[in-house]
Amino acid sequence: MESSSPLVLIVKALVFAARKHRDQRRKDAEASPYVNHPIALAAVLCNEAGIVDPLVIAAALLHDTLEDTDTVLGELAREFGTRVAQTVREVSDDKTLPKSERKRLQIKHAPTLSYEARLVELADKICNVRDMASSPPQAWTLERRREYFDWAKAVVERLRGTHETLEKLFDEAYQRRP
Repeated sequence: MESSSPLVLIVKALVFAARKHRDQRRKDAEASPYVNHPIALAAVLCNEAGIVDPLVIAAALLHDTLEDTDTVLGELAREFGTRVAQTVREVSDDKTLPKSERKRLQIKHAPTLSYEARLVELADKICNVRDMASSPPQAWTLERRREYFDWAKAVVERLRGTHETLEKLFDEAYQRRP
């Protein structure tokens, strides 16, 4: 995907994510619009970690489209280029596998991710842990929330050495473990 500017790529990714997630809601108490989650990743990367690489920001905005919508890899590659599509693929779970296996594979594969995918993965874990602390899914027990925090920490431990600021932000969010 050739674009006239990095901003065009980012806005195009934001519009695409908003369209693809338009009917989805988060599992939080407010049932907030799902697109708020990828926007939060982009905000963490840009505003808190100083990451302004448009490919990383676009991948963050698109990070759940393969996993949670009808989007296919070829569509992302056509719309956003192979680097963005590949980064999104790297952080996407194979939904045909049982949840426990997907979680195990995230831990196992974390160190093998590209640098760009590692940044997106760190931002995702930061946002998820923050959300879990401030507005957890109503149906989740305290034990399940704690298990989520500990699993997220296991993934992040395998990403250490990627980006000091993001790792510090995760550690701060993890301190709010219930």
